[in-house]
Amino acid sequence: MTIKQVAEKAGVSVASVSNVVNGNYHKVSAETRRKIERIIEETGYTPNAMARSLATQESRIISLVIPYIGDVFTFNYNPYYAELIAELEKYVRDRSYCLMIRCVERCGDIVPMLSSWNVDGVFFAGASAEDIRAVRQSLKCPAVFIDSYCADEGVVCVGIDDYRGGYLSAQHLLNNGHRKIAFAAPQFGTEGVIWQRYCGFCDACKEKGVAIAPEDIFAVDTIESNSVIAGNDIAMSPKKYTAVGVMSDLSACGIMQGLRQCGKAVPDDISVMGFDDLSLCNFSYPKLTTVSQDIRAKACRAGDLLLRMIRDKEELTAFEKISVKLVERDSVSKIK
Repeated sequence: MTIKQVAEKAGVSVASVSNVVNGNYHKVSAETRRKIERIIEETGYTPNAMARSLATQESRIISLVIPYIGDVFTFNYNPYYAELIAELEKYVRDRSYCLMIRCVERCGDIVPMLSSWNVDGVFFAGASAEDIRAVRQSLKCPAVFIDSYCADEGVVCVGIDDYRGGYLSAQHLLNNGHRKIAFAAPQFGTEGVIWQRYCGFCDACKEKGVAIAPEDIFAVDTIESNSVIAGNDIAMSPKKYTAVGVMSDLSACGIMQGLRQCGKAVPDDISVMGFDDLSLCNFSYPKLTTVSQDIRAKACRAGDLLLRMIRDKEELTAFEKISVKLVERDSVSKIK
C-alpha cells in the first residue's frame, strides 16, 4: 500500500494524506482527516520514514543532549532530568516529532552524530557558555540551550530565574529568624545556574546583615552518599547552623538523612530548604520546603522557540527566564 493508493481509496489528494500523516491537521477538514485515518487503519499503511525524510528534508527527529555524563553516571541519577525529559518528550510527540536522547561527556562529542542523523533540531541541557560557543560554530541545525547562561548573538537559551530562586530560598530562612545559615550546592564558578542562585542567596542574606563565608558553603552532587556526608558535616560544624539552603531537592533529601544520622531533627534542630519542587518533595520526611520551578512551562517555551526556528526558518536570539515561587511544607521552622 502506497500513499497514492490511500489517497485514491479515500477519494482525496496525495497532499491531504501527507498532511494527515505528518500531523498538519489544520490543512484538512475534520471529516477528511477521519476518513484518511480510517483507511490507514484498515489497510495498515505505514509511511516510509526514510523516504519521507529524503523527500521533505525533514527527519521529524529532535534530539536532547545531556552533557557532562560519563560511563559512571546516567541521567537518572538526578530525577530533575527525568521530569525534564518527560515534559520535552510529550511536547514534541504532541507535534508529531520524536525525541532522541543522548548523554555525553562533552557537548562537542555529539555534533558529528547530529549531522549524520539529520535531526531537525536539538535541545542541550545545562551546557556551559564556553561549550555553547564551540557547538554553535559547527552545528548546522537549530538549537535551544536549556538551563544555560549565554547572551551571544544567535543563541537561544531558556531557563528559570535562578537568581530569584536563590534569593527566595535565603529570604524564607531569614524571615523565620535564622541567622546561622549554610549553603549547599554543586561546585560552581562565576557563571551559570548555581552561580546565579548563590548570588541571589547571598544578596538576601546581606540585606539582613548575614554573611555567607567560604566555610559556610558545602559541596554536594547527585550522589546520595556525598549529600549525606555534607549533612554530617553541617550537623557537626562548630558554627552550630540552624538552617541550610540546598540548591537541589535530591541533595536536600540526602542532607536531611545526614543530619538525622548525627541526631539532628529536621526542622526542630536544623531547617532545610530545597530547590526544584520535584515530586519527591511530597515523599521526603519531613516534606520538603522548596523553591518551585515550572519544568513544564520551561519545556514548552524551549519547544516553541525551537519549532519556530525549524518550521519558520527564523534566526533567533533569546534569553528567557521562567518565574519561580516558594512552596512551603514542613522542613523549615521558626527559631523559637
